[in-house]
Amino acid sequence: MEEPAYPATVARLVAPRVALASCVRAWVVRSTVGCAPLAAPQRLNRFPATPFCTITWLFEGSAQLVEPVVDDPAVDTWLRPGQALFCGPQSRPFVTANPGPVHGMTVMLFADALHRLTGLDMAAQLDRMAPLHEVLDAWWQALSAAVLAAATDEERIAVFETGLEQRWRAVRADGPLVHARDWVQALAVRAAAAGMGRSARMAERRVRAWAGHPLRMLRRLDRIERSMVAARTATQARQGRVSLADVAAAGGFADQAHLSREARAIAGTSPAELLRLAQTDESYWLYRIWL
Repeated sequence: MEEPAYPATVARLVAPRVALASCVRAWVVRSTVGCAPLAAPQRLNRFPATPFCTITWLFEGSAQLVEPVVDDPAVDTWLRPGQALFCGPQSRPFVTANPGPVHGMTVMLFADALHRLTGLDMAAQLDRMAPLHEVLDAWWQALSAAVLAAATDEERIAVFETGLEQRWRAVRADGPLVHARDWVQALAVRAAAAGMGRSARMAERRVRAWAGHPLRMLRRLDRIERSMVAARTATQARQGRVSLADVAAAGGFADQAHLSREARAIAGTSPAELLRLAQTDESYWLYRIWL
């Protein structure tokens, strides 16, 4: 008897429309619906510490936060179909689990852009995970409902971006769009310029209010991401052989051990393991499409 033919799991990045490039970093689409049944370890979803705020919608299946452990029984750690979850910038890696097949999508927003749009103090959103309606106002709730009502992933993205674009045009800073890779430096310059003649401490507070993380952490996150992308690119070019010592030196780390410590703090595992697991372990699917 022939084995049934199952489609592959879906994990893909979608770039935002150009008009939102300084507001939306990317979209992430994930689906295991209709795929071959996954063992429990492969139904985990591993996420790194991040400077971005996110909104996640679940269309089918459910998800539960499993790491870090939440001891408060009053906190609902589940995300269910038809719900939307807001996450602020995260200072540590975290893991969720799916009991079965799941289909959902996430929009990644630059924290300072969301601050402009909402007035939220991003320092207060650091490590926050909460239902969208507990964080964002009626306008966002209506936009979220429209996303949930759309029929396809493409329509959902279009609905959200069309709704957001006009509001973003009204609040975004004048001047050229800042490439995502230059975002941290641009944020530091803007914070300093907004308080000319004031202390560095005031500029740091301003960065935290806009972006959640202190500037030092933003630079750490940016540096480890660039280094891991460089390591992945080198691995592909050299058929799996890469010198992490060279990657560390090029990335400005003191040595390979320093690179490894930073990777563990931000992604939960060493650089070599992360590169391997991204290609061999389904629970590392996000790293597979990001790096």
